[in-house]
Amino acid sequence: MAAFIAENFRFLSLFFKSKDVMIFNGLVALGTVGSQELFSVVAFHCPCSPARNYIYGLAAIGVPALALFVIGVIWNNHTWNLVAECHKRGTKNFSAAANFLIFGSVMGRAAVAPVTWSVISLLRGEAYVCALSEFIEPTSLDKFPPGYGAETMARFPCKDVPQNLTRFQDEVIRRLKYESQLFGWMLIGAVAVLVFITKCLKHCCSPLSYRQEDYWNLYRSSEAKLFQRTAEIHSKVVAANNVKNFFGFVCLDKEEKELVQEFAVETLQPRPQWDAITGVYIYREKNGFPLYSRLHKWAKGVTGNSLGPDSQEMAFLAT
Repeated sequence: MAAFIAENFRFLSLFFKSKDVMIFNGLVALGTVGSQELFSVVAFHCPCSPARNYIYGLAAIGVPALALFVIGVIWNNHTWNLVAECHKRGTKNFSAAANFLIFGSVMGRAAVAPVTWSVISLLRGEAYVCALSEFIEPTSLDKFPPGYGAETMARFPCKDVPQNLTRFQDEVIRRLKYESQLFGWMLIGAVAVLVFITKCLKHCCSPLSYRQEDYWNLYRSSEAKLFQRTAEIHSKVVAANNVKNFFGFVCLDKEEKELVQEFAVETLQPRPQWDAITGVYIYREKNGFPLYSRLHKWAKGVTGNSLGPDSQEMAFLAT
């Protein structure tokens, strides 16, 4: 059962990684919506106390968004390619535009879940009502009794409102939800405009035609899937040979025996080869012919970033 679950989890991981970025981002956003709904039902309880309301309401919106952002940065392959690039070569090899593009790609993808969380929180309004209720001016409410201050107003998101003030509770909550949802819709509009402008700039600044860029995406997807499958088989064969050398035999099932017999692995790739295919990759051409990845560049025997007078390097990150 454990092996079955692990196999299906690996399949889903590869499936999500191989699909279009927009589909993946949509699934991330959908998962965030579900998480936010669960959080609101199970974990959100306004303290209804002055000063605490504001901190708790902002924390309910900001802390999960921050956590989702950090998780998004960690989950993004570009992050670790960038770390490897800085460690091995340094980003000085890239122009300012290329560095901006790299960081923008990482930050943009990582922002999908936290922005979704913030938007849903604002549209629901519960956290905003909790945070801002104590700041409502009693004098702004028609016929509100005198003598009540922030301590009383902070209790409005809860049910323990003084009996003579219950008729004002719906108005206060409605006013704060209006403000919260207004900010939510404004955030949606701002993000939509920003995404549209970013996509326009990306395609306008791209050195590739639409068809070549589509081919590049197909190539990178195929390369990643084939590399992953081959690496799994290669590592399994090497492990089987090492176990056999230690014990004198190795216990393999039928499929594994066929793999070991079919793929005879005699040597391992040295570290310089791994370093050569690891890191951030900016689109390059050599003598007019494209180099679509670091593996492609290594396979063609091209070394370094200086590709000759007839070559060029363009600030265009593989997405």
